[in-house]
Amino acid sequence: MSQMKEDRGAILRRWTNHDDDLPDEIVLDILSKLPVKSLLRFRCVCKPWYSSIANPNFISTHLHNHNHIHHHSYVTHIPRNIPEPSSGSSRSSGQLCTLTCDRTFETISEFRVPFTFQSGFPHFVGSCNGILCFINYNAPGSNVFYLWNPSIRKFKRLPDNQFPVMTFGIGYGSQNNDFKVVGISRTFGTSKPPPEFGVYSLNSDSWKRVELGISLRPNFFYDNVNNYKALPFVSGHLHWMLKCVEHVGGQERHSADMLLSFDVNSEKFEQLPLPDDEGRGCCFMKFITSFKGKLALIKFESGAQPHSTQCSIWVMREYGVLDSWNKLCVLSIENFNFYISFTNDGLLLVQKGSLLVSTNGEIERKYKNVLIDPETLHEKEIGNEVDYRFDVAAYMENLVLLDGANVVSY
Repeated sequence: MSQMKEDRGAILRRWTNHDDDLPDEIVLDILSKLPVKSLLRFRCVCKPWYSSIANPNFISTHLHNHNHIHHHSYVTHIPRNIPEPSSGSSRSSGQLCTLTCDRTFETISEFRVPFTFQSGFPHFVGSCNGILCFINYNAPGSNVFYLWNPSIRKFKRLPDNQFPVMTFGIGYGSQNNDFKVVGISRTFGTSKPPPEFGVYSLNSDSWKRVELGISLRPNFFYDNVNNYKALPFVSGHLHWMLKCVEHVGGQERHSADMLLSFDVNSEKFEQLPLPDDEGRGCCFMKFITSFKGKLALIKFESGAQPHSTQCSIWVMREYGVLDSWNKLCVLSIENFNFYISFTNDGLLLVQKGSLLVSTNGEIERKYKNVLIDPETLHEKEIGNEVDYRFDVAAYMENLVLLDGANVVSY
């Protein structure tokens, strides 16, 4: 707090003093509500402005203000191959991201992932408060991570780690104003060595191992269900959906689901209850996700009609309370291909696919992305037609990574 008071006293030192000058605290409050592009220009006014805007406390205040008063846009990450660069140049990651409007998903801009990898292509881990996280699982001997802030054109490569193959997520600890990347082993069981869990802290710029702290059921094998989807960050917690399979005499005898949460502030794991909805049909796909800022479970089952899929949406109204699970609705979706995401307004984004016969007699599959309102059942087709899976994440402008160790501008 003392540092913050010093910054408030220094932020608007004038070359001359006037009685009608605004108090420094008011000006600081005004600046904290301005867009990122304006603040980047205002840093050139004078040294006090430069240092004050880059202060972590100011960045945290600016992040809090824009997280509450602004609608989020969306970043669509499409695994798109770009021609290899010429001989002798560094290899591009070959990836593009598209920034779209929050309700219409109309394209605002498109930008290329700025960092490179020695092998393979980056996998999108997720986003949190406008910070995007990518990983290269194909790196020999270690996982290569990048945190990226497109709004200020800066990125940071995280320190190397030797963790095994994990499922990672990104979250924000409000108590210490710290972004963290957290990973758990994709598969583990009690008959094997204890599972490893890794946590990276942006404040300390380092990785560490943490213990699960939860008793595992004997003879059970745990496998991640949300392997290729971004992990939901809700109520200060990251979440994993695990499939638990009992092994007796070398055979699988029982299967159940487990919901694991990680408190980004306290760095403690906890098991959360799932809705009592077992044995209600053949579920071929399920995800733990978020719906209007609350924890949600979405399940897909074969529908009664051909080419139809039944989609059930559960929402936890009070975080961590079993009785607060509420079955929001059940939808029937024709020609369902895969689930993409929920929007901030609670619209369901899915991809549909249908078989078509071309003019030359060949059978082709046409894909389209559709927004579905769970309340009105209204459907709206959006652009960006692709024939493969892609990721969507909420996005907002922020100043995180403005100044710091090993941050690269481009």
